[in-house]
Order: sequence, then structure tokens, then C-alpha cells
Amino acid sequence: MRGEVYKRHIENFKNHWWFQGRKKIIEIILGQNKSKKNFDILDFGSGSGTNLKMLSKFGKVYIYEPHQTTKKFLKKNYKSKNFKVLNKITNQKFDIILLADVLEHLKHDKREIDKLSKNLKSKGKFLITVPAYQLLFTRKDTILGHYRRYNSKQLRNIFKNYEIIKLSYFNFFLFFPISIILLIFRILKIDFIDDVEKKPNNFFNYLLYSIFFLESKIINFINFPFGISIIGYFQRND
Repeated sequence: MRGEVYKRHIENFKNHWWFQGRKKIIEIILGQNKSKKNFDILDFGSGSGTNLKMLSKFGKVYIYEPHQTTKKFLKKNYKSKNFKVLNKITNQKFDIILLADVLEHLKHDKREIDKLSKNLKSKGKFLITVPAYQLLFTRKDTILGHYRRYNSKQLRNIFKNYEIIKLSYFNFFLFFPISIILLIFRILKIDFIDDVEKKPNNFFNYLLYSIFFLESKIINFINFPFGISIIGYFQRND
């Protein structure tokens, strides 16, 4: 991602409906499927640290972020014993490796997952979120450094040697209005990233978050058939 994207995330993630809604979805999935109290968790590609405090409820969080300026921000703001910022990933083993909207940034996604799998403990898990549907690929994806968007079949193939604990689309209720807007912007080749990544006014921000939050209340009971994004929770079979 470009430097200005990281800067925008740092400035907006604490209140933006999208970051906070996605965080709630991740928390619900982790909370429903936990097998012990204290995990060793690797947040791979932490970005601005959206999920770090939430993840610390489940154990110690190891932070890996290659962007140097953002890494300095993380080291400054996450100093307690619950967090450790890594300069590189060596042979340490983790219970959970989170890739929250990271996989689409990796040119060789399957290769990176195979590499990271060596850092999973026995019965360790990958928790991933990705943007959905290549049809919705726009200039925003290009600016963010995305190589692709996904469907559930592609994720099943990447994680074909893993047990699927959860695989569902999300941002379901907002799918049609967001998709229509994205398709219009794609056709017209409009650059809109500044508008969507900055927090909207308080009313719309609260409204959109409330709709997103509703999904977190039911996602453990159903798998949404479509949505703007996908969440997957996969466990090693060994």
C-alpha cells in the first residue's frame, strides 16, 4: 500500500464504521470458537493496529507489519506485556495467525500461506478476511495494492488441506448498495478512495456500523451466501 493509505488508516480506524464492524465480526468468530483462554496470536500485516486491543482479550499478540513508518507507530502505541512487535518472523509457533485483509496484497497468496503454516502449532488456525468478487475490483483496489478479490471457492482451494471451522461472506446487508456504487465507479474509472476511507458524518457512520454490527449477532449461526467480504477460519489437520 502507498504511504498515504497507512496514514489515512491510522487517522480513521478508531471510529470508522468499516474497521470497527470488521473487528466485531472477527471477535465474534474468535470468541465462539475458542478452545482455551490464552492464545499466542500473530497479527500478520497489522496495518494501523485496528484489531490489536481486541485480540489481546484472547492472549498475547505478536505484531508483524513491514511498513516501517506504521511499525514505528505500533511500537510507540503498543508497549505493554500483552503485545510484541516483531521485526521478522522466525521459528516461533502460534495458536492463531490472523490475516485481516492481507491475503489480497500478496502476489503469491498460496505460497505465503504454506510458508506461514510452518509457524502454526499443532491444530493451529488461520483466521482471514478478504474482499469478495473480482467483478467489484476498482481503482480503490489498485491504490490499496490488491492483486485480486476472492470468492469462497478460491479460499477453499488455498486452504484445501485444512479443516474449515467457518467460511462465510459478510457485509451482507449492505451488499447491493455498495456493489452498485462500486460498479458505477469501476465503469467511470472514478478515484474515490479518499471518500470511503475517511469517517463519514456521525449519523451515517453510526447507521452503517449498526447494520454491520447486526451481522456479528448472527454470523455464528449462519453462513451468509454473499457479501462484500469473506471471513474464513481454518484449522491444521495434524
